[in-house]
Amino acid sequence: MNIMPIHKAALVSTSYSGRHDTAQSTRELLIEVEPVTSAATNETVFQIFKAQEQLISLPVVEDGRPIGLINRHIFMESLARPFHREIYLRKSCIAFMDKQPLIVEADLSIEDLSFRVLSDGKKVLTDGFIIVKDGTYLGLGLAQDMLSAIAHLQAEKNRLVMESIDYGSIIQRSLSRASREAMREHLIDHFLIWEPRDVVSGDFYYFQHFGDGFIAVLFDCTGHGVPGAFMTLIMSAFLHGTINAQSCRNPGALIAEINRKVKVAMGQLDHGQDTGAEGHSDDGMDAAFCWFDATTRRLTYAGAHMPLMLMLPQTQGITVIDGDRHGVGYASTPMTQTWQNHEMVLPEGTAVYLFTDGIFDQLGGDKRIAFGKRRVRACLTEHAGRPMPEQRQALLAALAEYQGNEPRKDDISALGFRV
Repeated sequence: MNIMPIHKAALVSTSYSGRHDTAQSTRELLIEVEPVTSAATNETVFQIFKAQEQLISLPVVEDGRPIGLINRHIFMESLARPFHREIYLRKSCIAFMDKQPLIVEADLSIEDLSFRVLSDGKKVLTDGFIIVKDGTYLGLGLAQDMLSAIAHLQAEKNRLVMESIDYGSIIQRSLSRASREAMREHLIDHFLIWEPRDVVSGDFYYFQHFGDGFIAVLFDCTGHGVPGAFMTLIMSAFLHGTINAQSCRNPGALIAEINRKVKVAMGQLDHGQDTGAEGHSDDGMDAAFCWFDATTRRLTYAGAHMPLMLMLPQTQGITVIDGDRHGVGYASTPMTQTWQNHEMVLPEGTAVYLFTDGIFDQLGGDKRIAFGKRRVRACLTEHAGRPMPEQRQALLAALAEYQGNEPRKDDISALGFRV
């Protein structure tokens, strides 16, 4: 029997030709192999395998429809057993045929094919699979071609996702450009740390000057990466829709208003009171809001799980003012929740610091424990006399040394300024 010419690499189970890496459907994995019928003897199959050394499997077809698949290795091993050649050589080839090979339609997607291959077990990895069109035999497919196509598809999907995330980072940075420019204009001595863990961040910052003072906001939304970035867009929208020249002077009331808007918009009521609903979200943010009145030098701060740190001039330590123990927008936070304003008059030269918890919670050191507020305070105290940009560098250097080879745990953000 004559066998249709086949590219040598196409049927070698240990080598991949690279021709199918862009395949979208099973048809694109097709290798045309002339089948035999059940009338063919094992001697005929033996001669075919002998002539085609790269052929790993041979389909058996009746009336155009596949009925089995003969694996080269199993066939040759069987004939090599004592007396098997004498007994079976002139008998029908179905004696060594797999009667239940994997048979798939040509229009099956590569992803669906991969599930079929996995469900059929290890034999498909060595035997390959039969490709048909409406049940009619077309040819063979190899598992390694499918795996390469799957890897290529996955790589392409990852590339598209990463391109989208990278562009999302550009959008996220663009949204905060006005705040950065306003800080450079109105804060003579300041630093900003904004380091996403995963390209885009769940941390965000806001700064706006109102002539007689300014408001500075730092917030840390649920999660990091893409989910966190989505939350920053939501929170930023509510912040921009709420803040004005009057509301900014009352940070506690500003946080309360944003809390109400988030809970209503996202349906984040008390889940314990709504046992029949499913698929609840429970997302929100920790935040610090600061209004500084330049005329009176009065700072008004309100915080949700986020502290305020102060370094007063001619002092030796950091003063920490803790925020309230309620996050913003979460299902467990009441709609009527209020946040306390803390007011203080700051002498000239006072340094003000806001941190998200990413830097505090970063693991490192010999004991793999959190960096913590104590180390942050110690670093700030040590470098208190230096300009804010130098304090930033010292703080990041201390964190990097402590972190060592530990992976970054969360987004890291901080804002420091001197008034």
